[in-house]
Amino acid sequence: MANYHFAELIHRQAEKYGDRVALKYLDQASGKWQKISWKEFSRRVMLTAKAIAEFGIEPQENVGVYSQNMPQCLFTDFGAYANRVVTVPMYATNSPEQIEFIINDATIHTLFVGEQLQYNNAFKVQKRNDCLKRIVVFDPNVKLNPEDKTSIFFGDFLRLGDCANAEAIVNVRMKEASPEDLATIIYTSGTTGNSKGVMLHHSNYLEAMRIHDIRLTMVNDRDTALSFLPLTHIFEKAWVCYCLHKGVTVVLNQDPKQITEVLPAIRPTLMCNVPRFWEKVYTGVHDKIHTFPRPIQRMIMSAIETGRLYLLEYRNKGIEAPATLKAKFNLYDKTIFQMLKKVIGIDRGRLFPVAGAPLADHINEFLQSVNIPIAYGYGLSETTATVSFYVERGFVIGSIGTVMPGLEVKIDPANQEILVKGKTVTCGYYKRPDENERSFTPDGFFRTGDAGRLEGDTLYFTERIKDLYKTSNGKYIAPQAIEGVISSDRFVEQIAVIADQRKFVSALIVPNFQALEEYAERKGWPPFASHEEATRRPEVVRLFEVHIEKSQQNFAPFEKIKRFTLLSEPFTMEGRELTDTLKLRRRVIAEKYAERIEAMYRD
Repeated sequence: MANYHFAELIHRQAEKYGDRVALKYLDQASGKWQKISWKEFSRRVMLTAKAIAEFGIEPQENVGVYSQNMPQCLFTDFGAYANRVVTVPMYATNSPEQIEFIINDATIHTLFVGEQLQYNNAFKVQKRNDCLKRIVVFDPNVKLNPEDKTSIFFGDFLRLGDCANAEAIVNVRMKEASPEDLATIIYTSGTTGNSKGVMLHHSNYLEAMRIHDIRLTMVNDRDTALSFLPLTHIFEKAWVCYCLHKGVTVVLNQDPKQITEVLPAIRPTLMCNVPRFWEKVYTGVHDKIHTFPRPIQRMIMSAIETGRLYLLEYRNKGIEAPATLKAKFNLYDKTIFQMLKKVIGIDRGRLFPVAGAPLADHINEFLQSVNIPIAYGYGLSETTATVSFYVERGFVIGSIGTVMPGLEVKIDPANQEILVKGKTVTCGYYKRPDENERSFTPDGFFRTGDAGRLEGDTLYFTERIKDLYKTSNGKYIAPQAIEGVISSDRFVEQIAVIADQRKFVSALIVPNFQALEEYAERKGWPPFASHEEATRRPEVVRLFEVHIEKSQQNFAPFEKIKRFTLLSEPFTMEGRELTDTLKLRRRVIAEKYAERIEAMYRD
């Protein structure tokens, strides 16, 4: 299919699809789902493009987008691309300090913001910062600060471009748009320090569209994709661009907390997500199974095993299954599995890409066994998302998929680091020649910072090199691998492994208090007075000791958690323990919980 430059993509799709629905979003005021046709999408992108030109924003100038997932984000992105302007997305949860760093680093004079929180933070920064000149506000219900004399609402901003001169400027710029133009600067979450701006050119995106067309032959313009992750995240950003490139209807989910209501309402055929979402699905299903009488439990477990045999041992390997097995699977697929998926809202699902963190093998296997079509993969901001993911048939559980066409991947023999080269790989970090020199090999391969191995075209992830801990006994520990196994336990909500320069492995654990309270009720324990009180209960501590020990059966002795501390409050982005992509900020956790960590190592 045609692979259009993003400066013209929406307009070309509007010519093809006209009044068909391109976007859907939930109007927060009315609570009703609103539809935007391709024709209307094109019109609003052009209005935005003309306003950007009239606003005096020049080609290759950087503008910021600090918002939740809203249609205006896409109008701004594609309006900017029409002007050869660079967009710099920021997470809606970013603090004033975080956005100020990006504003200064990327020299952003114009910032588009979503709702009240983003406006308040942005205006606070503008008052003390000479770089940020103007704020454009998406949500018309935002209350502007009485001192604010420069901000403008998006509706008023669009009216600025309603002139012939602006249209002429945009038309010229669209004709001049080139694959070599810088499109986006994606700032990494910064688990170990200040974030870095990853430069992605239009050529990176165009190549990403091309190679995904080769691999994702099942995606078509009859699909509906739910955009759940923030559009700031390269996984979601590239995925939404791909869906628009294929003519897919994109449903924007503005509030991640509403996902359990949104999924059954939309019933998407496509949705990309991170492993944490599927871990919760796994835990929720198993919690429900445990409430059923024993005969029902046995029947469900038999159905899951039937699905595993048929889907993984036969269909995935291209082997014809015995007729009786196929018949049993078809029965379970139309009853138990369909009912399970319908409750979640994924019963129409055809493809669910998952990446962003390790996915435990047993959770992956379970999802595959109940016929949830997840495609596990691996990628980075620096590679325009995908490096590898599961092919439709012949994938290997335990791997992170088959390397994408057009990419070269090799393993550094010195430290087993995954190295990547290809047209989707960034040319480097914005204004960071020092980082660029460290991040590329002499022959042009990007250093991912992840260790792995390659068997043919199948890639395996082993550990995050920067996250490796070395105990005081000289043993190397991969905390993510341990956390991945332990966090799949239904009583564990979050876990942070501690081991660096320590004599043994310990952990900070946030319990799944809902699961814990339900278990306590079944056991007849006295009700918990509070989460804090629950973490001190001897019977609760013993429960976690048993479950952690069971989870660690396949660990080497030096990898096993010897001591742990239960926390009453979760790790959060607001508390700075999590990045905006929900990765642990280990340094922050180590500092914040220093006293409790030290207590675990006292003899």
